[in-house]
Amino acid sequence: MNELELTLNRTIAAPREKVFNAWLSPTMLSKFMAPPFGSSEPTRVTNDPVKGGRFSIVMVTPDKDIPHAGTYLEIDPFSRLAFTWESPYSLDDSVVTIDLAEVDPKTTRITLKQVKFKSEEAREGHEKGWNAILTLLEENLA
Repeated sequence: MNELELTLNRTIAAPREKVFNAWLSPTMLSKFMAPPFGSSEPTRVTNDPVKGGRFSIVMVTPDKDIPHAGTYLEIDPFSRLAFTWESPYSLDDSVVTIDLAEVDPKTTRITLKQVKFKSEEAREGHEKGWNAILTLLEENLA
């Protein structure tokens, strides 16, 4: 079951550089890295956005805090990010890759892929979560 993966595609009306930078900015991350069912408080984010650097994302819900962390594996300006994804619902060696392609100067195509989940249910939960995150990203870049 640990070979489960998901791939999401989204086209966002924002320049590729702006989309890329949002994924590395703690201020922006705190706005769009949120649980899919909403939050009562902003997400808490710290990061060191360099290859080998670590990040911490704590999503706040009415019931509990949901910690996420990881290590940046690849930072290719404006086109690709890859990082480990440590969460209560993914396996320790789960990796997220975000590829950005310029559709035109004001539009970016995002391909987000995550590999290795504990179960099909965990994969489905991450799919819902990443879709909500991409929607919030788009809203915050508008």
